[in-house]
Parts: sequence; C-alpha cells; structure tokens
Amino acid sequence: MSVSPSFSPQGLPFRKMHGLGNDFVVLDARKTPLALSQGQLERIADRRFGIGCDQLILIENSSLGDARMRIFNPDGGEVEACGNATRCIASLLARENGANVARIETLAGLLVGRREGDEIAVDMGLPVLDWARIPLAGEPRETLRIPLDMVAFSPDLPGWFSAVNMGNPHGVFFVKDADAIDLARIGPKLETHPIFPEKANISFATVRADGDIVLRVWERAAGATLACGTAACATAVAAQRLGLVGETVRLHLPGGPLTIRRSPEGRVIMVGPVAESFSGLIHPSLLAVAA
Repeated sequence: MSVSPSFSPQGLPFRKMHGLGNDFVVLDARKTPLALSQGQLERIADRRFGIGCDQLILIENSSLGDARMRIFNPDGGEVEACGNATRCIASLLARENGANVARIETLAGLLVGRREGDEIAVDMGLPVLDWARIPLAGEPRETLRIPLDMVAFSPDLPGWFSAVNMGNPHGVFFVKDADAIDLARIGPKLETHPIFPEKANISFATVRADGDIVLRVWERAAGATLACGTAACATAVAAQRLGLVGETVRLHLPGGPLTIRRSPEGRVIMVGPVAESFSGLIHPSLLAVAA
C-alpha cells in the first residue's frame, strides 16, 4: 500500500472536476506526499469499480509555480499535458489564493491560467510543429499536410493530416462531417499508427460556414472523450496554418464550446468553463484491492 498513513483512516480525500465533460479525479498531495501504484490509478479511474475519470490529477508542491500538476491516463500512464485539467486546477488554485492568476508546473512546462469572467483562460504556450519534436516517424518533412493512405480506415477521410504538439502529440484530420466518423473504430487505429512513435491524440474536425469548427477527439490511452483542450488547441493551430480560420476560433466539442485565440507572439490561449461536481473520500478497500 503506497498511500501515506497520515491520511484519514476513513479514506483518501478527492475532488471530481470537469471541463466540458472531460472529467478528472483530483488528489491534493501538497501537505502529505502521495504515491499510487499503476493498479491503484487504474482502479480509481475505472467507471464501474472506482470513481471514474478521463484522467487522474495529482497536485504537488512546486518551486516554479503555485503548484505542480501531474496527469495520469486511465491506464496509469503519466502524460505531459491536458488543457481542460489545466483550467480546472488553475481555477482551484486561483480561488484558494484569492487571486485571478495561477501558475502551474507541468511536464509540458509552466502554464499560466487566468480568470476571464466565468471562464478560465490558459496560456498553453507555442505549438511545436517540428517533425522530430512532435514526434513523427520516418523521413522528416513539412507537418501541415502529411500524406497518409487512409482508404483502409474510411473513404470519408482525406489522404493527409496535420500534426501538432501541444505538450502531447496530435494528428488532425479535416473532414466533411466530423459527426459521421466512426470514432470508436477509426480512432484506435490512427492513435497507434506507426507514424506516431509515442501514439497520438486523433482529432476529426469540420470547419462550418460560419468559421466555427465541429470537433470530435479520440484521446491517446483514454478513448473518446466529451472534450480535449489540447486537441482543440492543436486543431485551431492547424486550421489557422491552412488559412481556414482567423486568429480566434470557436470549437464545438460534444461537451460544449471552447474558444482558442493566438497572441501576437503566436502563443495559444484556450478559454472555457470549469466545474466541480462533488468531493468525497476514496475508501481504503478500493486502494487495497489494487495495491
């Protein structure tokens, strides 16, 4: 058992938060360090045997910002970035500190969240567009229109995609009707395609006549989610590079809309709502089973 005995014998405190339905179990390990095994992480994330979430978020102390945020997928693997989780934790820290701004240390770098009315804006930094740094496999080339034979996947897919790294790798496919894509069938095949050596988040985007974008996402190691903040950022960047949208764009995901805008320096700013659903205690028996 890797949970510190300093926690209440009744269980481990947690919060359940979400950004547009992209949901998180949030554990605060700033006062008492916390280490969870892969089995415990998987059990907490399980929607039938645990609490259930798209990602588990661990808040730790940081010498660089207000706190350090660690992100774990449902399979227990740690990942670099999650835009919706960043908004949630920024909101939590800002409220806790009585401030409008929060600085969060992540594996993807130091991210800054700021209150904008009822929403939270997070500076997600500059997009990475370099082949090797995304990363992609094979001979390096331009990453805006990468040829890929996808007839075997679906005749509705184009013969190319755009690649962007927003703290994690993304493949963006612009299609006529994102809602018509068989996400559960095509998503896993593209996530694990050999061109993505670290796997990738896969986005299917449709640019509407009004300039907004309809977006559906298959998240690496998490599957179909109601919203993915870094995917929205990556899609906006790709659409802007292709000349399909302006510097500010509204993206409509199954869980709701996000606004993505670019700063004069090209930094990606993501704006959207956050919510806290409930809080409670994880019963020790749940963690003991998976220890």
